[in-house]
Amino acid sequence: EPSPHLPAPKDVEIYSYNFQSLLRWSPVPMENDSVLYTAQYKTGSYDEWTEMGCSHSPQSRCSFPPALQRRRWTVLLRVRAELGRDASAWVETPPFVAERDTTLGPPRVNIVSVSADSLLINVTPPFTPERGDILHYRVSYWENTTSPTKKELKESKTLFQIGNLKESTLYCFSIRVELEIYTDDLLQGQESAPECHTTALS
Repeated sequence: EPSPHLPAPKDVEIYSYNFQSLLRWSPVPMENDSVLYTAQYKTGSYDEWTEMGCSHSPQSRCSFPPALQRRRWTVLLRVRAELGRDASAWVETPPFVAERDTTLGPPRVNIVSVSADSLLINVTPPFTPERGDILHYRVSYWENTTSPTKKELKESKTLFQIGNLKESTLYCFSIRVELEIYTDDLLQGQESAPECHTTALS
């Protein structure tokens, strides 16, 4: 039975970046007392609450345990505050599916090799791909002029070329990742900060 004296945690949310996910919330303010928290999860296919590995913890966050690192599972989480023998009401999250709800960061640009008419670019994806992942790199590039015209490329390899460029000219580009997911949809990543390089003189 929830205690009327102990408020439930507020601002309960799942934060997920590059498939690394955690449950977090605002600490319950109680004067001079150490409030503890317990978090639990259940999946869409198994209707029973299971400990997340954060029981009676003073932290106001809880990382997903390895058992939950499945991208396509539907997961529900809940957390409550505890003080002595009192416990607050549970606060539940909306259903979470990592493949739909995570934020993908930008890819890392490792090397840019410049020639007279092209830029050769090597990138690393923002997360470690799983077997069968279909990843694309969407590249925007433009000549660094006062009114640039952006062009786009879509590449599936981590080493690719922006070609047909003018020699001795400053070009800029930014890249984002797109992950094909099973619903025939795309999970779009964040765009990398623009990088600019001058092509060589032939």
